[in-house]
Amino acid sequence: MVTAKVWVLKKHFEGFPKTSDFDLKKIELPNLKDGGKWKLLLESVFLSVDPYMRPYSRRDMKEGDVMIGTQVARIIESKNPAFTVGAFVVARGGWRTHFISDGKDLQLLPSSWPESLPKSLALGTVGMPGLTAYFGLLEVCKMKPGETVLVNAAAGAVGSVVGQLAKIGGCKVVGCAGSDEKVAYLKKIGFDEVFNYKTVTSLDEALRKASPDGYDCFFDNVGGEFASIAINQMKKYGRIAVCGAISQYNDSVPQKGPYVQVPMIFKELRMEGFIVTRWNDRREEGLKALLKWVMEGKVKYHEQVTEGFGNMPAAFIGMLKGENVGKAIVKV
Repeated sequence: MVTAKVWVLKKHFEGFPKTSDFDLKKIELPNLKDGGKWKLLLESVFLSVDPYMRPYSRRDMKEGDVMIGTQVARIIESKNPAFTVGAFVVARGGWRTHFISDGKDLQLLPSSWPESLPKSLALGTVGMPGLTAYFGLLEVCKMKPGETVLVNAAAGAVGSVVGQLAKIGGCKVVGCAGSDEKVAYLKKIGFDEVFNYKTVTSLDEALRKASPDGYDCFFDNVGGEFASIAINQMKKYGRIAVCGAISQYNDSVPQKGPYVQVPMIFKELRMEGFIVTRWNDRREEGLKALLKWVMEGKVKYHEQVTEGFGNMPAAFIGMLKGENVGKAIVKV
């Protein structure tokens, strides 16, 4: 019998999450039995912390539930011939060191995954965040060569891929981030114009200076004040992909206006919210493309790795505060 450590949501977040909102517990897992429902025993190797966990925990969880999340896990016992012991999978097992599965929701790492590539990338650039960038740009923004793409939270797991994919697509890319270190990183990976939104005197002026002619596509991860200002600098028939609203996730009191209708009408803009699972049927297409670009060096990655399962809450809170460059990962 295996004892798993799990992090549970002790108390729903009020404002910014605190370490006291979580509780570390131990759970005894049942043994696998021939003919039983549970066919696989897995151990987590890398776990993901992502912004979506903040709003989804309120929507989908009750206090006492194991915290939601995804991991790269290794199969350590199998009674399912489709999964061999030692194979690596991406799973939605939550914040757990070990768990059992019937195999239905597990996704094997692609057979073409090179040994030289960290398997943790399956939680980032070659995983859900990378796919979010891929389908958000291609299907929602519908970017075209020669256009100008704006992305905020540009040094994060999604934003950093958005900018690089837009460059591959022949676009000019403007990004913003919250530290000089992040600005330097974005310039290094090929963004055309980057600024630190925390140090500019006027966000409106900074956006205008970066692209005096305006923006064809806006990939919005932030919402709030930034989006309200950026929408006024969209070109006619511009497209806005609403991916996230991290500026609002921790608000106790909802933000108010300004409102989007006037610029939407006069510039005939299209704004569309999306969740990447819409394109689950094309997942393999996206992963294949992302893996190829990473191996060719066209898409670069950076991981902020926190050591130790006990540090999951700290890594999650740090990510929400913007302390990570690239993808925030916890190594068990």
